[in-house]
Amino acid sequence: RFLEVADHRKAKRSQARMLRLRERLYTGMAERGVVGDIADQIFDKMAAFANYGFPESHSVSFAYLVYSSAWLKLHKPAAFYAGLLNAQPMGFWSPHSLAQDARRHGVVVETPDLHRSGSGATLEPDASSHGGFAVRLGLGSVRGIGDDIATAIVAEREAHGCYCTAEDLVRRVPVVNLAQLEALATAGAFGALGLGRREALWSVGAAARSRPDRLPGLAGGVRPPVLPGMEPIDEAVADLWATGVSPTGHPTRFLREKLDELGVTPAECLLTTPDTKVWVAGVVTHRQRPATAQGTTFMNLEDETGLINIVVSVGCWKRFRSAARGAPALLIRGRVQRAEGVVNIVAEHIAPLMVPTGAAHAVAARNFR
Repeated sequence: RFLEVADHRKAKRSQARMLRLRERLYTGMAERGVVGDIADQIFDKMAAFANYGFPESHSVSFAYLVYSSAWLKLHKPAAFYAGLLNAQPMGFWSPHSLAQDARRHGVVVETPDLHRSGSGATLEPDASSHGGFAVRLGLGSVRGIGDDIATAIVAEREAHGCYCTAEDLVRRVPVVNLAQLEALATAGAFGALGLGRREALWSVGAAARSRPDRLPGLAGGVRPPVLPGMEPIDEAVADLWATGVSPTGHPTRFLREKLDELGVTPAECLLTTPDTKVWVAGVVTHRQRPATAQGTTFMNLEDETGLINIVVSVGCWKRFRSAARGAPALLIRGRVQRAEGVVNIVAEHIAPLMVPTGAAHAVAARNFR
């Protein structure tokens, strides 16, 4: 509210200042041959901008946020990404995109762990990470867990020591239900107990029947049989379902060999690609259509190497509307366009990209917000 009041006062001062400058401005324009309607139009546009162009209080706070964020990302990258993950839901980028960006900047992001995770994302020493710290996803990031239950699990662990089994967790934190136990198992959180994801899923079904008012060890079927571990692609789908984040398992990673055969250019190579037509592919992260864009739609694709800006004209959108609007992942042919160091792909052909079942749908696009 203080900023709003300050901005209102500054807007009034801007109007008065423009009136004081009017005579000098008109004199200067006349000396340069700018007179009549043209001079009036210039003054009107400047006065309108001064009315509420970009108030000083906003510009200062915005500049401070940008500088602070840039400094943190450069010097304390793990803390930067942990802070963003803990501030969800917010902003333009999903937790999965943030984790992928962290990986591309040398920061390791680890999945939730029953014994290592806090309620939210935390830092832990990791010599392989840029800055010496990795980001550990919190238990609260697991589907259906939330802050309250995650806090209860962490508080009980800190007060009375680590959990021995899935049944031990249920007896000590009885508010945890079967669906939440299965989500923790799918996220790999029971790896702390030496259980693979499939083994953990087997165990929690029986463990959920145990309660503090019952004798321990009576729940049958807690010990799982020997089960095969998940393949990397299965783990990626499980991560995306359970937390919305798969730190190393981006869907296009598992298609790269096929995409290479099709001549698809990875995002990381676009900066050095000649101004020509290319194929690109990735999961859709955003679809935007600003009111000032005259019907043009802007999309972002993400592959395992980075982000791709896509520009879709009105005609192209109409021609490929079904895929462009509804497919979670796309294969696009377009023309490379460069402007001030930014690479865009002007789309000419759009088709759905078939990715591993469940993977692309788990990374929901943020459309027309």
